[in-house]
Amino acid sequence: MGVGLYWAEGSKSKPYDTREQITFVNIDPLMIDVFLHWLQLLGVSTARCRFRVAIHETADVQAAERFWARVVVIPVEEFCRTTIKRHKPQTNRLNTGETYRGCLTISVLGSAALYRSVAGWWHGLHGQVAQTHRRSADWSDIPPWGSWQSRTPLER
Repeated sequence: MGVGLYWAEGSKSKPYDTREQITFVNIDPLMIDVFLHWLQLLGVSTARCRFRVAIHETADVQAAERFWARVVVIPVEEFCRTTIKRHKPQTNRLNTGETYRGCLTISVLGSAALYRSVAGWWHGLHGQVAQTHRRSADWSDIPPWGSWQSRTPLER
């Protein structure tokens, strides 16, 4: 579950921007909790993690920092400097009010080897799914929606 969660919500390297570091961003405290428990199962201590809140400038920054500190069970003083998102009046943001607490970024220090393992696990899972389904007559290497690689950049 942790591999799928990370591959869906974590930052990934791109061919044009290599980032072999575990970085996870989310607004859901339950997702954050599951992610931290998964890291713990992998032997990654909270001491190796850095936490940062990202929140719009119109929100209650201090309340959000306190909220996320309770979620991850560390003193708010141990958080990295909060990233303030500048408000754009022309947008119609729905994430406002007392329940808006921004999102939390978790970065794992010295995690290049772990990142490569997670990438390998993900590709292994995908390969297993593809292999299993290729055994049926109606499966091909190209998913029903077509290969993303065969699309033009504007179609992607």
